[in-house]
Amino acid sequence: MTRKTSSEIVIFDTTNGSETVILTVDQHIEAPNWTPDGQALIINGGGLLYRLALDAPELMPIDTGFATQCNNDHGISPDGKTLAISDSTEDGASTIYTLPITGGAPVRVTEKSPSYWHGWSPDGATLAYVANRGAGYEVYTIPVTGGDETQISFDFDHCDGPDYTPDGKWIWFNGERDGQVALWRISAAGGNAQKMTDDNRVNWFPHPSPDGTRILYLSYENGTKGHPANKQVELRMMPVDGGDSETLTSLLGGQGTINVPCWAPDSRKFAFVRYIPT
Repeated sequence: MTRKTSSEIVIFDTTNGSETVILTVDQHIEAPNWTPDGQALIINGGGLLYRLALDAPELMPIDTGFATQCNNDHGISPDGKTLAISDSTEDGASTIYTLPITGGAPVRVTEKSPSYWHGWSPDGATLAYVANRGAGYEVYTIPVTGGDETQISFDFDHCDGPDYTPDGKWIWFNGERDGQVALWRISAAGGNAQKMTDDNRVNWFPHPSPDGTRILYLSYENGTKGHPANKQVELRMMPVDGGDSETLTSLLGGQGTINVPCWAPDSRKFAFVRYIPT
């Protein structure tokens, strides 16, 4: 039996460890992005996208045209003008599109599917995503205007969550090898991946802070398979060059909590979703 939950959108302040619930809704919503102007969050729920203004928290639908099966892999261009979405309406499998942040007709980026968006290069020219081209999910990049895709990671059992560092040099991601899901980073141009965590936790969705100093990530208990929802998880933070992690908060969450970039532009705060059983 599926457990029913309500959703809390929460702001975490890293300067003092405080949490502020800005909206609670009796529906399943996911994956907040923080707009570059600092004024709003973009979230998804029920196949649609919503804008949530921080000064007047209310879910305001974004027109995504024919794309009405959006998943939680969406994000905002560095200039704040464009959305990348991952939607399965057209192909029956997740495909990446772009559209104006205010809404409009989606423009297809990835010819092949399934493809799940996760990161935008700081210069705005390239998207990072995970895709399965027959041998499991690996990290790929593609020009934002479409064209040929480039495979970046190799020889993983499964990859997810690629996100750029603000200098554009690295792509962080979670990768599974030999049954262990750890955080990794790899040159944005490709090369040998570097393992950045080595503990018995199951670590997902690393997000570099906009100031380039820290990595926020989601951590499951040892033995967790995949990235399920409604699990006891931790949000953790570690230095961008590696080192000890700090647990910021524990919550009921997982899938939907921080799947995509969620930092505030000032690197002091981030947004996440916590789920409450009803």
